[in-house]
Amino acid sequence: MNIFCGIDWASDHHDIALIDADGTLVARARIADDATGLQQLLDLLAEHGDTPETRIPAAIETSRGLLVACLRATGCPVYAINPMAASRYRDRHTVARKKSDHLDAMVLANILRTDAAAHRTLPADTELAQAIAVLARAQQDAVWDRTQAANKLRSHLHEYFPGYLAAVQPILGGLCSSVARALLAAAPTPARAARLTKTQLRAALKRAGRQRGIEAEATRLHAVLRAPQMRQLPLVEDAMGHQALTLLRKLDAACTSAEELAEAAVEAFETHPDADIITSFPGLGSLTGARVLAEIGDDRSRFADARALKSYAGAAPVTRASGKSVSVRARRIKNQRLAAAGYVWSFASLTASVGARAHYDRRRTTGDRHISALRNLFNRMIGCLHHCLDKQVHYDETIAFPSRPEPILTAAA
Repeated sequence: MNIFCGIDWASDHHDIALIDADGTLVARARIADDATGLQQLLDLLAEHGDTPETRIPAAIETSRGLLVACLRATGCPVYAINPMAASRYRDRHTVARKKSDHLDAMVLANILRTDAAAHRTLPADTELAQAIAVLARAQQDAVWDRTQAANKLRSHLHEYFPGYLAAVQPILGGLCSSVARALLAAAPTPARAARLTKTQLRAALKRAGRQRGIEAEATRLHAVLRAPQMRQLPLVEDAMGHQALTLLRKLDAACTSAEELAEAAVEAFETHPDADIITSFPGLGSLTGARVLAEIGDDRSRFADARALKSYAGAAPVTRASGKSVSVRARRIKNQRLAAAGYVWSFASLTASVGARAHYDRRRTTGDRHISALRNLFNRMIGCLHHCLDKQVHYDETIAFPSRPEPILTAAA
């Protein structure tokens, strides 16, 4: 390839730089972030030799957005360059530490000219896999928003209504459960909660969708909410009750979003050809499987081998060797979403797989902490997943965790 394209993107415009194999600038432009700007870019590439057979590669500091999506749709090889890596390359072109949009575009184009082999094009995932990625990531964001909203509400309730927290503690799901949210909506202050009758509590439980043990639960809540507790001044308590209702509305919205997105993500995931293989692994349900598929995609050429996938997921450790100093540490630079899904996966597999449990216990006996043992188990499981997806076979416990022969005791022992 004799021409390389660098794109410095922004919210409303993009700077384009085309250089040849010698690093000479052959064209530059600034295009708008719209259909007209995209056509200008395509025309500029075509003028310099871009054809369906020989595409000009483009480097850009993001993997998302309409510009990237449209370029990929035309068949253009798009390289998503890490912004931190691009900033290091900039020092090779100027010692005055100057910065401009045109210079950044030139730097990106030169990255492809000199070090294209050190970078990879965006994976050619199918349309379904990309849709699953959108839904699964949005659902994960909604879960994080739900946790944040619940923590804010819990902290606020600690200041004036500890009796409510004691009342909902035994309920599955805690503050995020529909029962807890319905109860707080009915009585946001200790004074109003103490006036609730058993009939009103039964009605609140039914509105929340509870179907069993309503009478016993209403009796328990009636007793707990009437128990003596420290109180704020009446006017202050009412004001804090209004604030609690505001925080409750945010929690309700986050819970609803998480539930709806989870349903949509699972529905899309279960139609994917790789869904049966992924869910054949112990501890991987449809929702966690959707999160895993969202991050690894279905382009089998994306990862050269299992080691590359393990490094991407943060399961493989990092060795630092300098002189006589050698250390092995946990990998910090990783796909955080895949690492979070891996923690849930490996933890759930402890009760779903005898081999996984034995592997975890063996790591614990050698001195690993809980999180380190789970990360090592995740490293083993995701390596098996790479093999199964590559060979299109289902998970086999006997292959993933072959039984070890018992040690032979000698007379000397």
